[in-house]
Amino acid sequence: MKLGFGIYRHQLERDNLRFARQCGATHVVVHLVDYFKGLSMSGDQPISGGFGGGWGEAGDPNQLWTFEQLRKIRSLIESEGLVWHAIENFDPAHWYDVLLGGPKKEVQLQHLCEMIEAVGAVGVPVIGYNFSLAGVYGRSSGEWARGGARAVGMAGSVDQEPMPDGMIWNMRCKAAGKSSALTTVDAGVLWQRLEDFLAACLPVAERCGVRLAAHPDDPPVPRLRDTPRLVHRPELYDRLLAIRSSDSNSLEFCLGTLAEMPDCDLYELTERYARENKIAYLHCRNVCGTVPDYKEVFIDEGAIDMARIVAILKDCNYDGVLIPDHAPQMSCAAPWHSGMAYTMGYLKALMDSL
Repeated sequence: MKLGFGIYRHQLERDNLRFARQCGATHVVVHLVDYFKGLSMSGDQPISGGFGGGWGEAGDPNQLWTFEQLRKIRSLIESEGLVWHAIENFDPAHWYDVLLGGPKKEVQLQHLCEMIEAVGAVGVPVIGYNFSLAGVYGRSSGEWARGGARAVGMAGSVDQEPMPDGMIWNMRCKAAGKSSALTTVDAGVLWQRLEDFLAACLPVAERCGVRLAAHPDDPPVPRLRDTPRLVHRPELYDRLLAIRSSDSNSLEFCLGTLAEMPDCDLYELTERYARENKIAYLHCRNVCGTVPDYKEVFIDEGAIDMARIVAILKDCNYDGVLIPDHAPQMSCAAPWHSGMAYTMGYLKALMDSL
């Protein structure tokens, strides 16, 4: 079992890599998507919503990840004594018609395969993804964690207004055009789009030694912004894994999102998937409550017994990576850094105790 750290695109620089290593990380998960392009930031959260209440602008659909680009990033990471374990999320610009079932779907599937090949060639073993139309949306922030630390959560309402045209995965993507006409579909249609994605990409991932790791819906509700969701119940992970039996068909196991699902036996789920070697890496955050009314809190104060989770992973001989997910921002000159450092110290202590 290894302790990792998640690095956002706007944080991918030497000082933040050194911070991760100083916190005890040996591995990193890197977001290559600049989610907050054009927005003001506070730590790892946007201060204000962008177009349509979402985040920033998606990238350039013609600028794919290349071997040379990835090689330079890996060299930077390794120069600070860290191992690059995973990339988290494709840019919406790279696969909007894969998600929407639009006219450029086949071309974009080919582009995804090319990027998976580049990731495999540079030696990064995992790509995390979230097959979602609305993406992460509908959360608010407040002083909900211990001592009034600011954190995010959901305050009992789910926005079902359709997404504006040109939005996908909670980001503005001009190339997506009139996306609203393609998002108001039922869940069966979205599952078929996922199957098409896996049918095209899993054989390439298998050949290149890359695991595609699926994140559950965040927040885990059946519909959001009048779009269906895929993995909003724990048993739906089984449906996803059953599409193709493959070591490359795996899970980005988000403890906080799963705990937000009503009636989820998180400990049984963790043990089963760890024993089946289906967990590519874990997101660690703690929460109080379930959808549609939950709050994120400090790693040691929520509904999840994190010590029990780590003990289960140890018992199952899990040799993958744990990373902090979101962390409450603490009242000091470096709110985000202090919150993440607290989480890292707690997780490292749990791991060391075993």
